[in-house]
Amino acid sequence: MHPAPSVILFTVLSGAGFGFLACLAVGLLPVAGWWAFAAWGLGYGLAVAGLLASTFHLGNPQRALLAFTQWRSSWLSREGWASVLALLALAPMALSDWLGLGLPRGIGWAGAALCVVAVLCTSMIYAQLKTVPRWNHWSTPATFFAFAAAGGAILAAAPWAAIALCLILGAGLVLGWKRGDGAFAARAQSLGTATGLDRLGRAEVFEPAHTAGNYLMREMIHVVGRRHAAKLRVIAVLCAAALPALLVVVPLPGMRAAAFGLHLAGAFAARWLFFAEAEHVVGLYYGKR
Repeated sequence: MHPAPSVILFTVLSGAGFGFLACLAVGLLPVAGWWAFAAWGLGYGLAVAGLLASTFHLGNPQRALLAFTQWRSSWLSREGWASVLALLALAPMALSDWLGLGLPRGIGWAGAALCVVAVLCTSMIYAQLKTVPRWNHWSTPATFFAFAAAGGAILAAAPWAAIALCLILGAGLVLGWKRGDGAFAARAQSLGTATGLDRLGRAEVFEPAHTAGNYLMREMIHVVGRRHAAKLRVIAVLCAAALPALLVVVPLPGMRAAAFGLHLAGAFAARWLFFAEAEHVVGLYYGKR
Protein backbone atom coordinates (compact mmCIF):
# COMPACT_ATOMS: atom_id res chain seq x y z
CA MET A 1 0.00 0.00 0.00
CA HIS A 2 1.12 3.56 -0.67
CA PRO A 3 2.42 5.04 2.64
CA ALA A 4 0.65 8.41 2.41
CA PRO A 5 2.15 10.97 4.86
CA SER A 6 -1.30 12.27 5.83
CA VAL A 7 -2.50 8.83 6.97
CA ILE A 8 0.77 8.16 8.82
CA LEU A 9 0.41 11.47 10.67
CA PHE A 10 -3.23 10.71 11.40
CA THR A 11 -2.66 7.29 12.94
CA VAL A 12 0.49 8.20 14.89
CA LEU A 13 -0.55 11.58 16.31
CA SER A 14 -4.16 10.71 17.09
CA GLY A 15 -3.07 7.48 18.79
CA ALA A 16 -0.52 9.28 20.96
CA GLY A 17 -3.01 12.04 21.71
CA PHE A 18 -5.82 9.74 22.81
CA GLY A 19 -3.36 7.63 24.78
CA PHE A 20 -2.17 10.68 26.72
CA LEU A 21 -5.70 12.01 27.17
CA ALA A 22 -6.75 8.68 28.67
CA CYS A 23 -3.83 8.82 31.11
CA LEU A 24 -4.83 12.33 32.18
CA ALA A 25 -8.47 11.36 32.46
CA VAL A 26 -7.85 8.52 34.92
CA GLY A 27 -5.43 10.62 36.97
CA LEU A 28 -2.21 8.82 36.05
CA LEU A 29 -0.59 12.27 35.84
CA PRO A 30 -2.10 14.52 38.53
CA VAL A 31 -2.10 18.09 37.22
CA ALA A 32 -3.69 21.34 38.32
CA GLY A 33 -3.81 24.97 37.28
CA TRP A 34 -1.77 26.01 34.28
CA TRP A 35 0.10 22.70 34.27
CA ALA A 36 -3.25 21.06 33.67
CA PHE A 37 -3.98 23.54 30.90
CA ALA A 38 -0.66 22.70 29.21
CA ALA A 39 -1.00 18.93 29.65
CA TRP A 40 -4.58 18.71 28.45
CA GLY A 41 -3.77 21.14 25.64
CA LEU A 42 -0.95 18.87 24.47
CA GLY A 43 -3.24 15.84 24.48
CA TYR A 44 -6.00 17.65 22.61
CA GLY A 45 -3.45 19.14 20.21
CA LEU A 46 -1.99 15.74 19.27
CA ALA A 47 -5.41 14.13 18.83
CA VAL A 48 -6.91 16.98 16.80
CA ALA A 49 -3.78 17.40 14.66
CA GLY A 50 -3.96 13.71 13.77
CA LEU A 51 -7.65 13.90 12.92
CA LEU A 52 -7.14 16.97 10.74
CA ALA A 53 -4.24 15.30 8.93
CA SER A 54 -6.55 12.46 7.91
CA THR A 55 -8.71 14.81 5.84
CA PHE A 56 -5.81 15.52 3.47
CA HIS A 57 -6.03 11.95 2.19
CA LEU A 58 -9.64 12.39 1.11
CA GLY A 59 -10.34 12.91 -2.57
CA ASN A 60 -12.51 15.90 -1.66
CA PRO A 61 -11.70 17.16 1.88
CA GLN A 62 -14.73 19.48 1.75
CA ARG A 63 -16.94 16.43 2.04
CA ALA A 64 -15.26 15.12 5.19
CA LEU A 65 -18.43 15.69 7.21
CA LEU A 66 -20.28 13.19 5.01
CA ALA A 67 -18.14 10.44 6.55
CA PHE A 68 -20.14 10.82 9.77
CA THR A 69 -23.29 9.57 8.02
CA GLN A 70 -21.93 6.06 7.34
CA TRP A 71 -21.49 4.87 10.93
CA ARG A 72 -23.61 1.74 10.38
CA SER A 73 -21.14 0.23 7.93
CA SER A 74 -17.89 2.21 8.05
CA TRP A 75 -15.18 1.97 10.70
CA LEU A 76 -13.88 5.31 9.44
CA SER A 77 -17.22 6.91 10.28
CA ARG A 78 -17.30 5.20 13.68
CA GLU A 79 -13.77 6.45 14.33
CA GLY A 80 -14.91 9.99 13.60
CA TRP A 81 -17.86 9.75 15.97
CA ALA A 82 -15.81 8.07 18.73
CA SER A 83 -13.10 10.72 18.45
CA VAL A 84 -15.53 13.63 18.66
CA LEU A 85 -17.43 12.05 21.56
CA ALA A 86 -14.18 11.36 23.42
CA LEU A 87 -12.96 14.94 23.02
CA LEU A 88 -16.31 16.31 24.19
CA ALA A 89 -16.61 13.88 27.11
CA LEU A 90 -13.12 14.77 28.37
CA ALA A 91 -13.73 18.53 28.30
CA PRO A 92 -15.39 18.70 31.78
CA MET A 93 -12.48 16.77 33.33
CA ALA A 94 -9.95 19.01 31.60
CA LEU A 95 -11.73 22.14 32.87
CA SER A 96 -11.99 20.64 36.35
CA ASP A 97 -8.24 20.02 36.53
CA TRP A 98 -7.46 23.45 35.14
CA LEU A 99 -9.91 25.49 37.23
CA GLY A 100 -10.01 23.25 40.32
CA LEU A 101 -13.72 22.42 40.03
CA GLY A 102 -13.34 19.12 41.85
CA LEU A 103 -15.45 17.01 39.50
CA PRO A 104 -15.50 13.24 40.27
CA ARG A 105 -12.85 11.19 38.51
CA GLY A 106 -15.53 8.88 37.19
CA ILE A 107 -16.19 11.43 34.44
CA GLY A 108 -12.59 11.00 33.36
CA TRP A 109 -12.88 7.21 33.29
CA ALA A 110 -15.86 7.49 30.95
CA GLY A 111 -13.85 9.75 28.65
CA ALA A 112 -10.89 7.37 28.80
CA ALA A 113 -13.15 4.52 27.70
CA LEU A 114 -14.17 6.57 24.67
CA CYS A 115 -10.48 7.15 23.87
CA VAL A 116 -10.03 3.37 23.83
CA VAL A 117 -13.01 3.07 21.48
CA ALA A 118 -11.55 5.75 19.19
CA VAL A 119 -8.22 3.90 18.93
CA LEU A 120 -10.07 0.61 18.35
CA CYS A 121 -12.09 2.14 15.51
CA THR A 122 -8.94 3.57 13.91
CA SER A 123 -7.25 0.17 13.99
CA MET A 124 -10.33 -1.61 12.62
CA ILE A 125 -10.27 0.58 9.51
CA TYR A 126 -7.29 -1.59 8.55
CA ALA A 127 -7.80 -4.84 10.48
CA GLN A 128 -11.18 -5.50 8.82
CA LEU A 129 -9.68 -5.59 5.30
CA LYS A 130 -9.54 -9.20 4.14
CA THR A 131 -7.93 -7.90 0.94
CA VAL A 132 -4.79 -7.04 2.96
CA PRO A 133 -3.78 -10.26 4.75
CA ARG A 134 -1.01 -8.57 6.75
CA TRP A 135 -3.57 -6.30 8.41
CA ASN A 136 -6.46 -8.72 8.69
CA HIS A 137 -5.48 -10.04 12.14
CA TRP A 138 -6.02 -9.23 15.82
CA SER A 139 -2.39 -8.10 16.07
CA THR A 140 -3.28 -4.89 14.19
CA PRO A 141 -5.55 -3.41 16.90
CA ALA A 142 -3.21 -4.80 19.55
CA THR A 143 -0.31 -2.83 18.07
CA PHE A 144 -2.40 0.34 17.78
CA PHE A 145 -3.34 0.01 21.46
CA ALA A 146 0.28 -0.61 22.43
CA PHE A 147 1.46 2.53 20.64
CA ALA A 148 -1.28 4.67 22.21
CA ALA A 149 -0.70 3.29 25.71
CA ALA A 150 3.10 3.51 25.55
CA GLY A 151 3.07 7.05 24.17
CA GLY A 152 0.54 8.14 26.78
CA ALA A 153 2.52 6.59 29.65
CA ILE A 154 5.74 8.26 28.49
CA LEU A 155 4.09 11.69 28.40
CA ALA A 156 2.36 11.02 31.72
CA ALA A 157 5.74 10.49 33.38
CA ALA A 158 4.74 7.03 34.63
CA PRO A 159 8.15 5.34 34.30
CA TRP A 160 7.33 1.76 35.28
CA ALA A 161 4.14 1.68 33.26
CA ALA A 162 6.03 3.20 30.33
CA ILE A 163 8.79 0.58 30.57
CA ALA A 164 6.31 -2.30 30.66
CA LEU A 165 4.26 -0.90 27.78
CA CYS A 166 7.35 -0.17 25.68
CA LEU A 167 8.54 -3.75 26.14
CA ILE A 168 5.10 -5.02 25.16
CA LEU A 169 5.13 -2.72 22.13
CA GLY A 170 8.58 -3.91 21.02
CA ALA A 171 7.61 -7.56 21.35
CA GLY A 172 4.34 -6.90 19.56
CA LEU A 173 6.11 -5.26 16.63
CA VAL A 174 8.53 -8.17 16.20
CA LEU A 175 5.80 -10.81 16.46
CA GLY A 176 3.54 -8.82 14.14
CA TRP A 177 6.22 -8.61 11.47
CA LYS A 178 7.01 -12.30 11.80
CA ARG A 179 3.36 -13.26 11.30
CA GLY A 180 2.72 -10.63 8.67
CA ASP A 181 5.61 -11.70 6.44
CA GLY A 182 3.86 -14.98 5.70
CA ALA A 183 0.26 -13.78 5.82
CA PHE A 184 -0.12 -13.10 2.09
CA ALA A 185 1.32 -16.45 1.04
CA ALA A 186 -0.85 -18.23 3.62
CA ARG A 187 -3.98 -17.08 1.78
CA ALA A 188 -2.80 -19.11 -1.25
CA GLN A 189 -3.96 -16.45 -3.69
CA SER A 190 -2.38 -16.10 -7.13
CA LEU A 191 -2.75 -14.40 -10.49
CA GLY A 192 -4.94 -17.32 -11.48
CA THR A 193 -7.39 -16.83 -8.61
CA ALA A 194 -7.41 -13.06 -9.18
CA THR A 195 -8.36 -13.43 -12.83
CA GLY A 196 -10.43 -16.62 -12.55
CA LEU A 197 -8.10 -18.41 -14.95
CA ASP A 198 -6.67 -20.85 -12.43
CA ARG A 199 -9.11 -23.55 -13.58
CA LEU A 200 -7.35 -23.54 -16.97
CA GLY A 201 -3.83 -23.88 -15.59
CA ARG A 202 -1.06 -21.61 -14.38
CA ALA A 203 -1.75 -17.99 -15.37
CA GLU A 204 1.04 -15.61 -16.39
CA VAL A 205 1.11 -11.96 -17.44
CA PHE A 206 1.43 -11.59 -21.22
CA GLU A 207 0.87 -7.82 -21.45
CA PRO A 208 0.32 -5.20 -18.71
CA ALA A 209 -3.31 -4.51 -17.91
CA HIS A 210 -2.71 -0.78 -18.52
CA THR A 211 -0.25 1.20 -20.62
CA ALA A 212 0.02 3.82 -17.86
CA GLY A 213 -0.36 3.99 -14.11
CA ASN A 214 -3.79 4.22 -12.50
CA TYR A 215 -5.29 4.85 -9.08
CA LEU A 216 -5.12 1.21 -7.97
CA MET A 217 -1.47 0.88 -8.93
CA ARG A 218 -0.56 4.12 -7.16
CA GLU A 219 -2.48 3.46 -3.93
CA MET A 220 -2.60 -0.33 -3.59
CA ILE A 221 0.75 -1.47 -4.96
CA HIS A 222 3.96 -0.43 -3.26
CA VAL A 223 7.22 -2.35 -3.18
CA VAL A 224 9.81 -1.85 -0.45
CA GLY A 225 13.25 -3.49 -0.53
CA ARG A 226 13.93 -6.15 2.09
CA ARG A 227 17.18 -4.54 3.20
CA HIS A 228 15.50 -1.15 3.52
CA ALA A 229 12.63 -2.70 5.48
CA ALA A 230 15.02 -4.53 7.80
CA LYS A 231 16.81 -1.29 8.70
CA LEU A 232 13.53 0.49 9.37
CA ARG A 233 12.36 -2.35 11.59
CA VAL A 234 15.46 -2.00 13.74
CA ILE A 235 14.98 1.78 13.91
CA ALA A 236 11.31 1.34 14.82
CA VAL A 237 11.98 -1.07 17.70
CA LEU A 238 14.92 0.93 19.05
CA CYS A 239 13.24 4.34 18.86
CA ALA A 240 9.65 3.42 19.66
CA ALA A 241 10.33 0.96 22.46
CA ALA A 242 13.89 0.20 23.59
CA LEU A 243 15.41 3.68 23.97
CA PRO A 244 12.32 5.33 25.53
CA ALA A 245 12.18 2.49 28.08
CA LEU A 246 15.72 3.41 29.13
CA LEU A 247 15.28 7.18 29.12
CA VAL A 248 12.10 7.34 31.22
CA VAL A 249 14.02 6.26 34.32
CA VAL A 250 16.86 8.78 33.89
CA PRO A 251 16.31 11.52 36.51
CA LEU A 252 17.46 14.41 34.35
CA PRO A 253 15.54 17.38 32.92
CA GLY A 254 14.21 16.88 29.42
CA MET A 255 14.39 13.08 29.48
CA ARG A 256 10.64 12.69 29.17
CA ALA A 257 10.57 14.95 26.11
CA ALA A 258 13.54 13.08 24.61
CA ALA A 259 11.87 9.72 25.27
CA PHE A 260 8.64 10.85 23.65
CA GLY A 261 10.49 12.37 20.69
CA LEU A 262 12.27 9.07 20.08
CA HIS A 263 9.03 7.19 20.53
CA LEU A 264 7.34 9.34 17.88
CA ALA A 265 10.24 8.81 15.48
CA GLY A 266 9.97 5.05 15.96
CA ALA A 267 6.20 5.20 15.58
CA PHE A 268 6.54 7.03 12.26
CA ALA A 269 9.03 4.42 11.03
CA ALA A 270 6.82 1.53 12.13
CA ARG A 271 3.70 3.09 10.65
CA TRP A 272 5.46 3.77 7.33
CA LEU A 273 6.32 0.08 7.23
CA PHE A 274 2.76 -0.77 8.25
CA PHE A 275 1.54 0.69 4.97
CA ALA A 276 4.55 0.08 2.71
CA GLU A 277 4.72 -3.65 3.49
CA ALA A 278 0.97 -4.24 3.25
CA GLU A 279 0.24 -6.31 0.15
CA HIS A 280 -3.21 -5.75 -1.35
CA VAL A 281 -4.59 -8.68 -3.35
CA VAL A 282 -5.36 -6.33 -6.27
CA GLY A 283 -1.62 -6.53 -7.02
CA LEU A 284 -2.16 -10.11 -8.16
CA TYR A 285 -4.23 -8.90 -11.10
CA TYR A 286 -1.32 -6.79 -12.28
CA GLY A 287 1.23 -9.53 -11.66
CA LYS A 288 2.91 -7.51 -8.91
CA ARG A 289 2.74 -10.13 -6.14
